[in-house]
Amino acid sequence: MPKGVAMNHHEHAVHETSLPAAVADAAAPAVVRRSDPQVRPVTVRDIVEALAAGLRDFQAAPLYGLAFGALYAIGGMLIVYCAFAAGVGYLAYPLAAGFALVGPFIAVGLYEVSRRRETGEPLSWSAVLRTIWAQGHRELGWMAFVTLFVFIVWMYQVRLLIALMLGLRSFTSLQEFLVVISTTPEGWLFLIIGHAVGAALSLVLFSLTVVSFPLLLDRDVDCVTAMITSVRAVTTSPVPMIGWAATVVLLLLVASLPGFLGLVVVLPVLGHATWHLYRRIVLPIA
Repeated sequence: MPKGVAMNHHEHAVHETSLPAAVADAAAPAVVRRSDPQVRPVTVRDIVEALAAGLRDFQAAPLYGLAFGALYAIGGMLIVYCAFAAGVGYLAYPLAAGFALVGPFIAVGLYEVSRRRETGEPLSWSAVLRTIWAQGHRELGWMAFVTLFVFIVWMYQVRLLIALMLGLRSFTSLQEFLVVISTTPEGWLFLIIGHAVGAALSLVLFSLTVVSFPLLLDRDVDCVTAMITSVRAVTTSPVPMIGWAATVVLLLLVASLPGFLGLVVVLPVLGHATWHLYRRIVLPIA
């Protein structure tokens, strides 16, 4: 075969071979990258209005709020009881303080109640519990792990500070522990550093979860994207959001004083309010 004819034959064969691949590439669906959730700044007024909306949700569906609040309160009581039963009653205070860190996970059911009221979907126990169960096996489960991990870190640093500042002594009662930390220089230093570390951990966890839990319930995103969005929400409006964090901590602390009973009402109001604050922070899908 002449050289020129051979080359033309080869080019024709290459063209025919590459044509199906080109057609297949053109027919293949384009991969569309899902855009990250967008956040907007909020003000103190937004937080006040979110609290008011949370109170209205609680008043409109009190049984759900009281049930989840009671579950949270009973959990706090059990943790303190187990501490005394195990002979480490002096850890009751840090355990009770750290227990507030798991509040966002317990409030997932409250977010669902607020979401259904907002969208007009039927509200029932089966629907709410089914949603919690389904989300618990998805990205929401990883967020629960993050929350539990921070709680464990909190308790480890408490034990470490006790060993470093109060020695390897064993306290026979909570009263003895309180006397030591309130009347000795070592105890004062323990309180100052312990509360500073606790505040830092609380701020970190708040930044990671204030938006991520309701976002994961509302949209199909991964937990890393949800946490990044939550941190962006805090950094976009640092003063109002840190003020909201301080409000949550203060209300939970006051509600925990009467044997955790105040949590039965305070937790649902804060949970519903968090959902409405999330709706004000994260822009709807365009």
